[in-house]
Amino acid sequence: QVQLVESGGGLVQAGGTLRLSCAASGSTSGIIVTSWYRQAPGKQRELVADITRGGKTRYADSVKDRCTISRDNAKNTVYLQMNSLKPEDTAVYRCNVVSLVDVDMREYWGQGTQVTVSS
Repeated sequence: QVQLVESGGGLVQAGGTLRLSCAASGSTSGIIVTSWYRQAPGKQRELVADITRGGKTRYADSVKDRCTISRDNAKNTVYLQMNSLKPEDTAVYRCNVVSLVDVDMREYWGQGTQVTVSS
């Protein structure tokens, strides 16, 4: 019962900065973790970063020093700011939330937003 809408993707030159947004609606009170994943053509999906309801963050080694994940509770939105972008960052980025209501755990996915980094 959670709907996720990503935005902020686009075409950016190498070395640039991009901020992705994941806006959640519906039954959002049970969300405990929000994550950003990415998948490039011919490659497996990988976790980029995630943030818990308490604000604890985690990053993949490949983006650890270049990305910041943050949350705005008032807007039910999680952001992923990516600095010093590289062509290998090109992928479809999707947000994912884990929701826990009583003992029922569910996950939801957004539709994805394309990030293309040119050299």
